[in-house]
Amino acid sequence: MSSHKAIVSGISGRYAVALFELALENKALDVVEADLATMKELLVESADLRKLVSSPLYSRDDQSKGIATVSQTAGLSPLTEKFVGVLAANRRLGALKDTVVAFEKLMAHHKGEVSAEVVSAHALSKTQLTDLKKQMKAAVGRDVTIDASVDEALLGGLRVKVGSRMVDSSLKTKLDNLAIAMKGVQ
Repeated sequence: MSSHKAIVSGISGRYAVALFELALENKALDVVEADLATMKELLVESADLRKLVSSPLYSRDDQSKGIATVSQTAGLSPLTEKFVGVLAANRRLGALKDTVVAFEKLMAHHKGEVSAEVVSAHALSKTQLTDLKKQMKAAVGRDVTIDASVDEALLGGLRVKVGSRMVDSSLKTKLDNLAIAMKGVQ
């Protein structure tokens, strides 16, 4: 467990470590990982679910019933269902999203993968993501898990962050640097 503490921290990290160890003990890592990916997707898609997990206006009982219904409807495994139930019972549903992210970090470490945050101006296709993974694996020397997001303000190019290293080849940054350089010329 001590190696896990170095990877994740805070309340969400403690919950993620507990879930990871339970899943490892029950040989259910892949099932729980898939369940949490489903839950993460549901949180992105449903404003009502985000409100349920984050609003203090809902009672503990209402949150527990609501998240139990969501878990059953989504077809989550019993272990994951009990876990989100514990979060609800402890009034920690607000930490669900961060707990999922922390669990993803633990899984990546367990699999020997490196996590990379990639921000692009437009959504990347599967082919582009596959090519990017191959290039990053060659550069890093390990398998890479990509967390892709879109920021249209970049105009073009990519911003890639792996660990503490960041490569910003976005058009916005290049234009900003050009504007700074041009101010120095005047």
